[in-house]
Amino acid sequence: MSSILIKSATVVNENKQFVADVFIKDGFIEQINSQINKNADQVINAEGLYLFPGCIDDQVHFREPGLTYKADIHTESRAAVAGGITSFMEMPNTVPNTLTQELLEQKYEIGKCNSLANYSFFMGASNDNIDEVLKTDTANVCGIKVFMGSSTGNMLVDNPTTLENIFSQSPMLVATHCEDEATIRSNLNHYKQLLGENIPVKLHPKIRSEEACYLSSSMAVELAKKYNTRLHILHISTEKETHLFSNDISLKDKRITAEACIHHLWFSDKDYDTKGNLIKWNPAVKTENDRDGILKAVLDGRIDVIATDHAPHTIEEKVQPYLQAPSGGPLVQHALPALLEMHHQGKISLEQIAEKTAHNVAICFQIDKRGFIREGYWADLVLIDLNSKWQVNKDNILYKCGWSPFEGTTFQSKITHTIVSGNLAYSNNKLNEGIPGKRLSFTR
Repeated sequence: MSSILIKSATVVNENKQFVADVFIKDGFIEQINSQINKNADQVINAEGLYLFPGCIDDQVHFREPGLTYKADIHTESRAAVAGGITSFMEMPNTVPNTLTQELLEQKYEIGKCNSLANYSFFMGASNDNIDEVLKTDTANVCGIKVFMGSSTGNMLVDNPTTLENIFSQSPMLVATHCEDEATIRSNLNHYKQLLGENIPVKLHPKIRSEEACYLSSSMAVELAKKYNTRLHILHISTEKETHLFSNDISLKDKRITAEACIHHLWFSDKDYDTKGNLIKWNPAVKTENDRDGILKAVLDGRIDVIATDHAPHTIEEKVQPYLQAPSGGPLVQHALPALLEMHHQGKISLEQIAEKTAHNVAICFQIDKRGFIREGYWADLVLIDLNSKWQVNKDNILYKCGWSPFEGTTFQSKITHTIVSGNLAYSNNKLNEGIPGKRLSFTR
């Protein structure tokens, strides 16, 4: 592998900023110093640029296998790398669902051949595959995914005995989607009786309500406390749920952690009037109070990581009437720029962005030698120009689906370079696709 010397970058790492050179060799960070004089195959003049650890996105849906007309591992990993995401963890609700070890390894083979970013894939849980779940290799798989809600149809885990078995026996981190199915059905039936099939999308947060989220999240927390499960609750969407989590112990000692997603930190229910189904997600984007409460919990340490829940659909699917339009949207290319925009707005510091998108994800999942800018660690790095305006438009969107909920948004900050496992994968608007990313490993 080639060597890279980054000169005079402002390094943002472990709650500090400092100017330094970084020397990369054979995929790893070999040296960090104020001045490095070594020959390198590539030299990057990073004066005035900010060097971050690459983002690790712990929740994406790249739609392969089975739904590749929407997206695939190759196209979405390209978009992720252009967005400063160097590693991703992908969800099991593909077709077929990833419910056996054989199907899980088939996805890893696709990642090995086609992913520009580093990759890991969750093992899926259903009501009847506990034996397969328990075979999962803790050193080479990021976690077990449990859908405690109706988001994915036949992957819904709603059998109390199954949930008890998973929480009591899981050998590794259990990541949950928490929405109470009975509450959602009741809410939906209520609005169907009132409005028939003509339900507007602005009622989405009333149907997939605060109550539905809290009932399910609180149940997950109770089960985790009962069995000392390593629980990670995904995409918190309500202020009420944030009080289920604590900030009184260090992250490495937490048994229960939580994630916030970009869309729940950026949008509110006021945006349904202009964005419509483009911001229809499960769990739903809710009120400004919820949005602000989630950010507060991110900043004070009750919520530990920020991710995307990248889940693309075609525009033809999204412009259907509310009841037919699927939930989810593409985000990996624009998540970090959105967080940097929030920094410009005074809402979050650069150090907190690095912590929530890289450091803490590595700690939560016990990822081996990633998530930090440290000598001896894999070189997963992102260079950013904090003062280079650009606008999201059709010409620069890399998602296979071809659209973004951020279309028309002007960002103040631009990603200039992305280094994945020591390979310069993205440089000044150009992707270098010759070397695929690596499979993530875990120190468990």
